[in-house]
Formats: sequence, C-alpha cells, structure tokens
Amino acid sequence: MPFNTILSAKTAIIFLIGGSMIAAAVDAYAQVTGGATITSDYVWRGSSQTREEPAVQAAFKYTHASGLYGSLWGSNVTFQPDAGARSEFDIAVGWSGDVASDWALDVYWLRYQYPAADADLNWNEFNASATWRDNYWISAGHSSDTMASDTTGTYLVLGARYPFNDTWRAEVSVSRYLLEDIYSDSYTHGSAGVVYTFNAPFEARVTYHDTGSSAERLFTRMAGSRVELAIQTSF
Repeated sequence: MPFNTILSAKTAIIFLIGGSMIAAAVDAYAQVTGGATITSDYVWRGSSQTREEPAVQAAFKYTHASGLYGSLWGSNVTFQPDAGARSEFDIAVGWSGDVASDWALDVYWLRYQYPAADADLNWNEFNASATWRDNYWISAGHSSDTMASDTTGTYLVLGARYPFNDTWRAEVSVSRYLLEDIYSDSYTHGSAGVVYTFNAPFEARVTYHDTGSSAERLFTRMAGSRVELAIQTSF
C-alpha cells in the first residue's frame, strides 16, 4: 500500500477515536456522527482522484438540534497531472431537516481544501439536496470557481436507493456536470451499486461508474468505466 495511504489510515483511526470521545461529551442538544471508508479507488463525479489507487477516508459531522451542522471529510489523493496534493479535506457548513411530509432538505456551503499542493487548488461550492421518503433525491452543486478555475460549473444529480431487507440495498444515480465555462463541454456520470451490511455498522460496497466520452476527453485515463470496491462503517 502506498506510504501516503498508510498515513491516511493512521489519520482515519485518530479521527475515529477523537470523534468517539467528542460524541460521548456532547449534550442532548447536539449529535456527533461520522464514519470511515477504505476504497479501491476514490471516484469523484466519475473521475479517479487517486490514479485508480486505494484511498482511506474519514468523516465527522456535528449537528445541532436546530438542524445547523458542520462537517469534515478527508481522503488521500494523487491527481493526474500531479499537482503536489496528497490529501483532500472537505469542510461543510449547512442546515438540514424536514420541510414537508416525506420531504427533507439539505443546504450547505462546501470548501475543498488541498494542503501542501504546489498550486492553489482550493475552491468553494454551494449545494442543495431534496430527499423524498429517505430513498430518492435530487441535488445540485454550483460554484463560480469550479476546480479553482475562476469559472462557473454546476453538478446535477438524480439518485435512488432500494433496500431489499436489513442486509442488502441497491443504489443508483445519474448526474450531469455542466462545465461550459471552463472546458466548453459537459459530461454525464452514472453509477450503480450494491451494499451489504455484514456486521452493522460495517458494510461492503461494490459500485460501477461510467462517464460519457466528454469526461474521457477532459480527464484522460481518469474517467470512463470503473468498478469501486469499499468497506465502510459509521458511528
């Protein structure tokens, strides 16, 4: 396993221990949740962020009773072409909650942060997601500085999950990334996966990703069809 992946694994363990200690200390007005994932490939919007190598990821979320929350998610990365970035941290601040019968809304600001990168790769994005009956969702992410390019981009997603029972579920999504300002092009990304809960809260996931030919032109060798295998857990 690459050295940076081993470091990220240690970081994930530290995050989990620290998150558990924090969760034990919070009062009834707030909740701390989180999780960790080991995956064969970090696939972001249809494109590999680790040159098809493994990734170790961890996440924490602090939610107030009002619905306001803050979260932190981290992963190792290796871009193509190499920009010197070895880690990514996504920082989010937002609000989520029920807005009508069977409907929930999640609105948040997201910061992509790449410490120690050779160039300024950091950028911001605003996101909104509406979920119906916990199993169907539509979401949009918009940025005026997409991928730190000073240009606009919008990512649209339609997704669904289907629980067969308490152990198995299927998840599918189709998305469109509008990148006319930066690349004079856009592309479609689709995914379909199966999740198996083998020892709750531990899960195994197999996800098939595919993108349109536009993504393969824009992100040479990093987009296209691929299968992602992952073990994940939550607390």
